[in-house]
Amino acid sequence: MPTYRDEIVVLRTHKLGEADRIVTMLSKRNGKIRAVAKGVRRTSSRFGARVEPFMVADVQLYRGRSLDIIQQAESLGSYGAEIVVHYDRYTSAHAMVEAADRLNEAEATPQQYLLLVGGLRALAQGAHAPRSILDSYLLRAMALSGWAPGLTECARCGAPGPHDTFLAQSGGMVCDSCAPTGAARVHPSTAALLQALMAGEWDQVDAAGAGASAAASGLIAAYAQWHLERGIRSLSQMSSRRQESIR
Repeated sequence: MPTYRDEIVVLRTHKLGEADRIVTMLSKRNGKIRAVAKGVRRTSSRFGARVEPFMVADVQLYRGRSLDIIQQAESLGSYGAEIVVHYDRYTSAHAMVEAADRLNEAEATPQQYLLLVGGLRALAQGAHAPRSILDSYLLRAMALSGWAPGLTECARCGAPGPHDTFLAQSGGMVCDSCAPTGAARVHPSTAALLQALMAGEWDQVDAAGAGASAAASGLIAAYAQWHLERGIRSLSQMSSRRQESIR
């Protein structure tokens, strides 16, 4: 049928003509969708605010030849307002939707949709440190896409852990036999934090020290960007800002 409904989270938008926008969305049942929202840049638009980045909505769309058309939008989660007023939440949310946008169509599953919505909700509520929410999201999103990092066994030979070397290009933690000469070692607290972020053990995540959190974030960013087709620009900007604050 030419008309269909779905639940979506808005990943990004850009202008089209004088009053329209092209909206890129991750949907629950139809994967990634690019659609035109006509007239949403006018002040009289009925649903313009419901198709802004980080918003979750129930939409009705009309199938077009190249782009679908958004006919209706009803809000399911207004997370954008609480995210954009906090810089750390905003940058973490940007990195999350950018990573979701990198997914191939075959990987844009209902589980990916629910994971992203849950992450944006947690950011809006301030449930945990924004960077921790982002790190947990990235690990789980990679796992859902078939790129789960090896954290308890050697990612190359399967030798049981614990191990103390992490190599993004090898798939996670590796044993001494598989680790190249001069590879940087991972502190046990950082290795434990990586496992907690993957498992959603938030008591342990929230109690982690700043050093372990920063180290884990760096490893996760390297891992995610290695497996995605292009780097995540938002992550690079966050890393640059962190380095400036350290100076």
